[in-house]
Amino acid sequence: MKKFTSKDLALGGMIAALYVVLTMVSAAFGLASGAIQVRLSEALTILPVLTASAVPGLTIGCLLANLITGCAAWDVVFGSVATLLGAIGTRLLKDKPFLAWIPPVVSNMVIVPVVLMKVYGVEDAWWYLTLTVGAGEVIACGVLGLLLLRALKPLWQKIK
Repeated sequence: MKKFTSKDLALGGMIAALYVVLTMVSAAFGLASGAIQVRLSEALTILPVLTASAVPGLTIGCLLANLITGCAAWDVVFGSVATLLGAIGTRLLKDKPFLAWIPPVVSNMVIVPVVLMKVYGVEDAWWYLTLTVGAGEVIACGVLGLLLLRALKPLWQKIK
């Protein structure tokens, strides 16, 4: 197992900060929360393919973004857990990058609809919320995430 270095810590911190900033941009356009959400920051969930530092970075970034955007306490907790589980799944699929975007989509499709219903009292059907959250996650993680990975992978090979 690789030793965790100060470079890893700095990289994780930058990923967390970028997640917060991109969530704030999404929030400014009304896309960061609710039954239909496309957080631009979720594109970053592909980064565990490149570095293990992304796992804590994404989790802390999600926690901070949810706190800053005024999410309820249980949303902060369970949203961060969804991001952590998705990031771990992505890291486990690092050798299959075309599939690596799927774990964050699935973790959010399972957890976020329950949070919307139980914490915020959203009265839509569970299956409807699963589809709307899933669609937003497919756009953010699948489409934008894979585009991000395609752009970063050649650069990452040079600086790694």
